[in-house]
Amino acid sequence: MLQLNTVLLFILDFYIFFALRATNIEFVKTKWFSYLWWGYSISLLIGLFISFQYSIPLMYRSIILVAFFMTAVSKFIFAAVLIIDDIRRGGIWLSRLFSPKKVTHLEENIEELEKPLPEVPKNGISRSEFLMKSGILVAALPMLPLAWGVISTAYDYRIRRQKLVLPNLPKAFHGLKIAQISDVHSGSFYNKKAVLGGVEMLLGEKPDMIFFTGDLVNNVASEMRDYQDIFSKLHADLGVFSTLGNHDYGDYYYGKEDSPAKRKNLQDVIDTHKVMGWDLLMDENRTIKMGSDELSIVGVQNWGTGRFPKKGDLKKALMGTEEKPVKLLLSHDPSHWRAEVLNTNVDAMFAGHTHGMQFGVRGENFQWSPAKYIYKEWAGLYKEGNSQLYVNTGYGFLGYPGRVGIAPEITIFELAVL
Repeated sequence: MLQLNTVLLFILDFYIFFALRATNIEFVKTKWFSYLWWGYSISLLIGLFISFQYSIPLMYRSIILVAFFMTAVSKFIFAAVLIIDDIRRGGIWLSRLFSPKKVTHLEENIEELEKPLPEVPKNGISRSEFLMKSGILVAALPMLPLAWGVISTAYDYRIRRQKLVLPNLPKAFHGLKIAQISDVHSGSFYNKKAVLGGVEMLLGEKPDMIFFTGDLVNNVASEMRDYQDIFSKLHADLGVFSTLGNHDYGDYYYGKEDSPAKRKNLQDVIDTHKVMGWDLLMDENRTIKMGSDELSIVGVQNWGTGRFPKKGDLKKALMGTEEKPVKLLLSHDPSHWRAEVLNTNVDAMFAGHTHGMQFGVRGENFQWSPAKYIYKEWAGLYKEGNSQLYVNTGYGFLGYPGRVGIAPEITIFELAVL
């Protein structure tokens, strides 16, 4: 995706550059503007290449990705304004071509068709110049929230409280508190103190159980080296249960084909869960007992629709849970719920994966994000029949190292009997 966006950005560079040169803005016609324009674009692309091909400090990689993301957004917006103006000018040209004014001489008719576009006004500025300058202003507007999303919101952990009513819940589990985090993406972090702050915030809630629903790393297990000690602090009386996400298999680093290095990396990710004291559920389940009452915690490997890996075996994971009154499922990708889980007697599924696109609006009674056009269930609680799904919008971030309107989430559930 980044490669495709890089090509598109380079095409936009040419389109915008020559559009600017056609204006009456004096500076853009100087050689210094050319040096600045192409120097910045080429430096950005070289930086992007280096950040993905070589091991560089995460802080520098994050700076490069932020610059690339913000530049791309601004140029796409500006290009959209230019395209609107080009369409407008094309319409004027066509109207002049097919509906020429009545003139006496052929030369006057030709002269009318050859008038430069956009039209030059007698007073003020032309509509094209107005659109051009407005486009520059509009394209600059996203810079502020995007920069703020990096500076202030990337580690601005928020606790969301959710009562989870389960009709078949044994009374002994009424009031049980479960914490959920998802999508750590440790390879994106660059602030250990802030990450620790989020973990301490979760522990301050004193949950009885903790769920982690996948994507511990971006690509390789070694990304957890600097954060393993922090997440090892997560502890709950009834256990910390975890599962794998699509990024944990190393597909985005080693490729989709099997290899010894890829297998070793996956084993290293699995071992990291164990070293931290997390109970990683690989298509299996655990029974939680309180007195004579029981419920099942079920966990599957990643299972997603479309291009995402279908590693999980739900049928295998549920074996032995037939007599349990309540089954709580950990599955990374929310699309699994509608594709397979609704056909079972799982009471509630806990997922992540979407990040809420790290951009949008999320209030108590209203939420919106571009994620809703990709995932039917993308954030919060969903119900259908006797089954429920909760989608956590993630603890970390990926790609754009920030969040705008969709804060990193720690979910605290309280189980309740109907």
